[in-house]
Amino acid sequence: MESHVASHAPERVARRSWRVRTIGLLGPFTIVAGFAWALLQPYRVTLLHPHGQGFWWLFVEPPLYVIGVGLLFALVVAPGLLDDLELAEDER
Repeated sequence: MESHVASHAPERVARRSWRVRTIGLLGPFTIVAGFAWALLQPYRVTLLHPHGQGFWWLFVEPPLYVIGVGLLFALVVAPGLLDDLELAEDER
């Protein structure tokens, strides 16, 4: 039995440049840093103990912002940027 799908898989460059790897890891590293910050300083996450806190005190959660920015970068910014970098490297 012969499989045409597996035999004609597109060839991709196995080795990625340091720029592509660095951009690809920025989002996940930022998310991990936000989680680490929240674990190392849990008093910064006032959602865990909101007694007597107002809206703005609960709204401003720096570790959660860091996690959100990491997610935004990884899901929205990085894919397009990585495509552009790989395209520019292929043109060289």
